[in-house]
Amino acid sequence: MQQKTRIAPSILSADFAKLGEEIVAITKAGADSIHIDVMDGHFVPNITIGCGVIKSIKKYSDLPFDVHLMIAPVDPYIAEFAEAGADIITIHAEAGVHLHRSLQKIKSLGKKCGVSIVPSTPASALEFVMDIVDLILIMTVNPGFGGQSFIDSQLTKIKIVRDMIDKTGRNIDLQVDGGINSETAKLAVAAGADVLVAGAAIFKGKIEDYSNNILSLK
Repeated sequence: MQQKTRIAPSILSADFAKLGEEIVAITKAGADSIHIDVMDGHFVPNITIGCGVIKSIKKYSDLPFDVHLMIAPVDPYIAEFAEAGADIITIHAEAGVHLHRSLQKIKSLGKKCGVSIVPSTPASALEFVMDIVDLILIMTVNPGFGGQSFIDSQLTKIKIVRDMIDKTGRNIDLQVDGGINSETAKLAVAAGADVLVAGAAIFKGKIEDYSNNILSLK
């Protein structure tokens, strides 16, 4: 069953020169979790942050750290990110051939596990891991960069995955990431999403604007 809408600000759009201050601000502004995009310059065409940064910022918020690993191979790094402070570890279905085994590894470390699929990957890729996942992330842009436009065709996929989740009877979060703003947020929620990842739409204006930015998405 679709749950209440929650907001996961992506620190990819934060001011990295004052990252701790930014995380404190979005925590106070009403964020539900902190979304951390990890990119390796191989699986996606960009490089962002690693475990050292996650360790250093963990002290700035008690919110769950939702770590989205856009890296391949992913298995050798799962334990390191768990130790660094990730509460939820999301990996890509496209990043390796043994998806179920990778998810089992995350769970064995006491963390929630998530699966993400890019726009070209069908919902059917999730069929045989629905019994283990805690979160499904539908990318509504091609991953690698912030500030891209929402791909409307993914709304159909969100609806399909919503139905897949409801049929399991499990409380699996359905997260959407990419091009989320006050308008596309409505479309994503109407299609069945209950967690919205947003970067530019939240980290705009001044710090005192973050609360209203989050409310506008809810």
